[in-house]
Amino acid sequence: MPCLNEAATVGDCVKQAREALAKYAINGEVIVADNGSTDGSRELAAAAGASVVAVPMRGYGSALLTGIASARGEFVVMGDADGSYDFMAIDVFLAKLREGYDLVMGNRFKGGVAEGAMPFLHRYLGNPVLSFLGRLFFSSEVGDFHSGLRGFRRSPILALDLRTTGMEFASEMVVKASVEGLRIAEVPVTLSPDKRNRPPHLRTWRDGWRHLRFLLLYSPRWLFLFPGALLMVPGGDLRPLHQDVRDQRRSAPRGPAAHAPLSLCDARDWHRGRDRPRYRGPRARGDGDRDLADAGLRADR
Repeated sequence: MPCLNEAATVGDCVKQAREALAKYAINGEVIVADNGSTDGSRELAAAAGASVVAVPMRGYGSALLTGIASARGEFVVMGDADGSYDFMAIDVFLAKLREGYDLVMGNRFKGGVAEGAMPFLHRYLGNPVLSFLGRLFFSSEVGDFHSGLRGFRRSPILALDLRTTGMEFASEMVVKASVEGLRIAEVPVTLSPDKRNRPPHLRTWRDGWRHLRFLLLYSPRWLFLFPGALLMVPGGDLRPLHQDVRDQRRSAPRGPAAHAPLSLCDARDWHRGRDRPRYRGPRARGDGDRDLADAGLRADR
């Protein structure tokens, strides 16, 4: 459980998780990865029976990476410590993991989102759009990329070399697991209103942008190739115009003839492409003059 100032809820979450371990006869441990709490969350978690791991670097991803590295079991179930998830449902995750899946995602939209549990923008815009882009970019079948309740095999997930330290860690795990071909399953989970007594750590626009930025940077086809190919379509229509400009530059006179004055008739002929003077270079003469034969001009040194 990642934790940052969750004194109101972390103790109950740890107790519930321990009850689940006892109920299903699971030989396990409860780890709380504390991100620098100042409200006594560490002490409350330890008193409830959790192993508390101090995480010096702030961030959702930082806390989870440290907690996963500290875990001793092969199966890991992660969930928020704010009381929004039901840890008594960990048996369905373990059942899928024992079937051979590497990552088991909890899908809140299939299990049910209680009233007030998710802000309107997150429920109808942020999560659906970002999850759709994740499925589109990486050929994934995961319906809820940002679920905070998920289970996985520790070894394959550590092998993914996850690096993000913020909320985008949730997307990184799914994306890299999909790209590497890990076996992924989904199970329905319920999301309840959290019981915290502080503002949420999640920032709608900031963290939404971080998720989107990660998806784009990790998919250069959609960031560079496809937009570039799309821009080439209208750009191709400009080729005839560019060709005309190049032809005019090639046919322009060079040398002194380029600076010779043109009469009105000469200008018309010039635009019609007729009788364009050309300079073929100087030809030495005994009297020291240079002959510009094609232009019909004569220059004295």
